[in-house]
Amino acid sequence: MGILSWRRWAAIILGSLLISVGINFFLIPLMILDGGLIGIALIVNYLLHIQVGLTMLLCSIPIFALVWFQSRSMIYQSLNGLLLSSYVIDLLSPYRFHFLYYIEWTPFTRAVLGGFCIGTGLGIMLRNGTSTGGTDLLAHFLSRYIPLNVGVIIFLTDFIIIGTGAILLPEDTFLLSLITVAAGGVATSLCTWNLPHNHQFKHH
Repeated sequence: MGILSWRRWAAIILGSLLISVGINFFLIPLMILDGGLIGIALIVNYLLHIQVGLTMLLCSIPIFALVWFQSRSMIYQSLNGLLLSSYVIDLLSPYRFHFLYYIEWTPFTRAVLGGFCIGTGLGIMLRNGTSTGGTDLLAHFLSRYIPLNVGVIIFLTDFIIIGTGAILLPEDTFLLSLITVAAGGVATSLCTWNLPHNHQFKHH
């Protein structure tokens, strides 16, 4: 039990760092979106300049409230990951411009690396029985009431979030965001390869 707890905490810390690096150093400078809860938080940040981590926490409250009566174990698995990742995202945000000053990459490279960092962070968490919760918890909740697979609901949610961002944000946001989501999906899949489905629920 002790070893498992240490492994899980290590996964949460490493995963949170990778997610924060991907968001702060690769996505935000170019106003790129990811899917799920992170994508919603990024849209709010770009339009209203509210911290990403804080927005993730606030947006999670109604989702957790809905899921609480249905699957408290899923909330417990997500809560630590959500709290620490939100904190680390906002903690590293002041260092964003120092990183940009020393390193120059193309928008495509930033989109790929940002998505890969976030996807790897999420995958490491999932591999160790935790996550950041978010819209995936909502998808599990909705799947009990509408005749759609959880994966389909998550895909539709991501598409709506990125599509909304494409309307509200600069025109190249949509394509770069699709690249980010694809890179993140590949990274998460690699991290959770051969992991039983009941041991995880998807990211964001």
